[in-house]
Amino acid sequence: MASSQDAWYLSLLGLAENFRTSSPPNIKSCIQCLQAVFNFKPPPRVEARTHLQLGNILLTHTKNIDLARSHLEQAWRLSQNINTFDDVKFEAASVVAELYEQQHQSNLSKPILRKAIELSQHNVYWHCRLIFQLAQIHASEKDFVAASSLLAVGVDYSHISNASYTRVLFLLSRCMLLLIDKKFTEVHPLLNSAGHHVENWQGSPHQKEYLKVYFLVLQVCHYLMAGQVKSVKPCLKQLQQSIQTIMSPSWPPDEIVTGSNIGDMFIWMPKDHLYVLVYLVTVMHSMQAGYMDKAQKYTDKALTQIEKLKIVDNKPILSVFQLMLLEHIVMCRLVMGNKSVALAEISQACQLCRRQPRLLQGHKPQLHALLGLYAMSMNCMEAAEAQFTAALRTSQERELWTFANLNLAIVYLRTKRDADLGALLERINPESLPSHSHSLRAAAYYVQGLQAFFGARYNEAKRYLRETLKMANSEDLNRLTSCSLVLLGHIFLSLGNSRESMNMVTPAMQLASKIPDVHVQLWATAILKDLYRICGDPNRESEAYQMHCTFSQTLLKDHFQSTQMGEHNLIQWTDGPVPALPSNPPPSTSQAIL
Repeated sequence: MASSQDAWYLSLLGLAENFRTSSPPNIKSCIQCLQAVFNFKPPPRVEARTHLQLGNILLTHTKNIDLARSHLEQAWRLSQNINTFDDVKFEAASVVAELYEQQHQSNLSKPILRKAIELSQHNVYWHCRLIFQLAQIHASEKDFVAASSLLAVGVDYSHISNASYTRVLFLLSRCMLLLIDKKFTEVHPLLNSAGHHVENWQGSPHQKEYLKVYFLVLQVCHYLMAGQVKSVKPCLKQLQQSIQTIMSPSWPPDEIVTGSNIGDMFIWMPKDHLYVLVYLVTVMHSMQAGYMDKAQKYTDKALTQIEKLKIVDNKPILSVFQLMLLEHIVMCRLVMGNKSVALAEISQACQLCRRQPRLLQGHKPQLHALLGLYAMSMNCMEAAEAQFTAALRTSQERELWTFANLNLAIVYLRTKRDADLGALLERINPESLPSHSHSLRAAAYYVQGLQAFFGARYNEAKRYLRETLKMANSEDLNRLTSCSLVLLGHIFLSLGNSRESMNMVTPAMQLASKIPDVHVQLWATAILKDLYRICGDPNRESEAYQMHCTFSQTLLKDHFQSTQMGEHNLIQWTDGPVPALPSNPPPSTSQAIL
């Protein structure tokens, strides 16, 4: 009797596989065959494996998530106590934990993963994979201490297990967490140690290149977070060369790169995703350094690449990259005077978060900061204040707080709210800034200079602006340099020193046109017009006046266009879910308003 039952369920399993692999696959019949297997009381191993197969197929091919979850839970329950049944046991634990995560039930996923980690100590691959998975959950909950200690366990375990490549992956992942957590003093020695391991790597050259890209991405991010735009250049160049190597046609597929050691079968990120990431950090660098055209070019390339990848497999990380690219390019657009394009892209970012609540959770403060910058550029100062206040209320990032407070200070200066500005000054004092960023500290000196200028304390203003210039020049912060020079030009004009004013405004104008920064150009041409009149040069005065009119008309035309857009109402959103907007096709990301 038993043997005929065996024959039945074995036939059904064979038939199910046949339906699954036929072209096109017949998933409905495959599921029916697998479900029929349970009628023949198969042994626990077969029963557990069949539950796992069903769970995976239902997850991949149907919307019946609850049934998939039930099968996966049974696969895990049945397989836990079966020895030498690793693949089914740990895959079931991993997949069901991932499903719980997607359903925002990490309270269910964590105990399963902890149990699976405990059971998998003899299996290098699964033990490492499950540690990575649990660390990822802790990191997403911002429990960086728990995540970091798990990764430290991974470093030691992979070392003992001779999985040296995975050991460096664990080490680099710890560095990444410390960077996210802004533990800069702790990350230094660890990053140096990881760099030493990568440099002296004796294994496969392909693995070395992958580890090198991971290490260089972290180094570049470390410099950018510190606002050191010039210091980062050698690392960024190396990173760009490395990604070219990995993307070359002769480079083997990811699964070959990982090598033959069972414990080393991991990659940090598929090469197509790495490619987008390198574009993203290049955009971040270009934006901070003030190369707006370059930032625009790389953003276009990266967004095109993301669209292609989303068609094949829409992984959540791609939306994160897309959002971060939009956040950076919006700031570039505002500098370039393209407010209507910036607004369309802020709207794209908002709608992306509206469709994916998890994204909104992590990026809401940034969206408010962008809306604050847009509102400032439109002279909607009440809305700008509300947006920066919302960014401060929803963020725990020191850098974002500093950025929002510096912009709030400018709002208060422009609206002559001295008492509010006074209350804010201690939080933006460059000597005691909560942020470690070189560029934000330089910006804080600029805001102090601006405040002194508004108060007609010209000598004090010059002192602060020279500090800004010194810091900006040391790290190639072009935009801060041009803003400081034009403000110094304005100060010297106010003091009646036209020669010194000209010495400041001329390089400011050259730098601003290179960026290009329309607002600084507008400001500089207004000063040049007065300077040429003082010098008695009517031709140049007329030329400066014409340029000033051109910039002014460009900005006015764009200003009007922005007010006509439905998305402009986003400046009123300071709380709750992202408002729905009319689905107008956004302007091309490379469009400039002329």
